[in-house]
Amino acid sequence: MSDSSPARPAAPTAVLDVWCELQCPDCRGALDDLRALRERYGDRLELRLRHFPLEKHKHAFAAAQAAEEAAEQGQGWPYVEAVLGRVEELDRRGERFLVEVAGELGLDAEEFDTALVDGRHILIVDADQAEGKAIGVTGTPTYVIGGERLDGGKSQEGLRERIEEIADRLLAG
Repeated sequence: MSDSSPARPAAPTAVLDVWCELQCPDCRGALDDLRALRERYGDRLELRLRHFPLEKHKHAFAAAQAAEEAAEQGQGWPYVEAVLGRVEELDRRGERFLVEVAGELGLDAEEFDTALVDGRHILIVDADQAEGKAIGVTGTPTYVIGGERLDGGKSQEGLRERIEEIADRLLAG
């Protein structure tokens, strides 16, 4: 929905791409920073989840597809937060867990199951992963804002502050 009123120019926005993997404990640790950024900037900072499933996590690719199905059903970030909050359960239970989380959030769990079987979101996940590799993403979480890549896989220390510095500069115009 857009407001076509000529009296209100569009507010400046910045985009933060978050290269994430839903079976990654470091990505779970980044949730507090992402929540703080959403609270501080609201709609002025667009957070975009980008998928970068790592081979060492056997359920990561399915989880990325499930996150896309959740987004299609209008609950992308709540689903991502719910899965990341229970990484150990995903480790143990795999795809069955992904479908159960969908049901817990009131999403169409049967459609989730079908999406995981028919692979309708594979191309999105593959494209994200290919783009990540092309720009030098090697682990998760990795952030890209204002053309600058910030690697959070080794430590989250200072990253939120750096993201805020860049976002403030971008939003100042």
